[in-house]
Amino acid sequence: MSYLSVHHESSPLQPSKVLTHPEDIAATLSELGVRFERWEASAPLAPGASPEEVIAAYRHEIDKLMAEGGYCTVDVVSLDKDHPQKAELRQKFLSEHRHGEDEVRFFVAGRGLFTLHVDDYVYNVLCEKNDLISVPAGTRHWFDMGDNPHFIAIRLFNNPEGWVAQFTGDDIASRFPRLED
Repeated sequence: MSYLSVHHESSPLQPSKVLTHPEDIAATLSELGVRFERWEASAPLAPGASPEEVIAAYRHEIDKLMAEGGYCTVDVVSLDKDHPQKAELRQKFLSEHRHGEDEVRFFVAGRGLFTLHVDDYVYNVLCEKNDLISVPAGTRHWFDMGDNPHFIAIRLFNNPEGWVAQFTGDDIASRFPRLED
């Protein structure tokens, strides 16, 4: 189940708010300019579907989002517990960073924990299958896929180079709970 927990940055283990209803999560995140939605595939996907099949199943939603946000690139990333670089990839996203563009992810399968750092608050957003999150450009955040990742996500970019991060150097991410497997 998707959830949102809100913490003051000085209280990593004590949330001030925990939400589990998608509508409540979306309403709270929209106050930060973050888009959170639930999507359904227009065509069934078989296990092991190719990136092209995944994109085709969500083509209508992707095209709509690309037109709205001016995104020029779409791809599919898939990681599981057997991926040979899972530890390195996890570490890459665990430090607080920001982007010069929106970070848009749709979870086709599995889950991942986006953590947003806005002003004095930290927002942990557990995204699961059918969740779309769009984090506005410049928002400090980090992402945890867990020790044993399992997710397939569609990613949209304004930058044809794809994922480009500017790390903040703040160690705040190390003080907050990680995604439990």
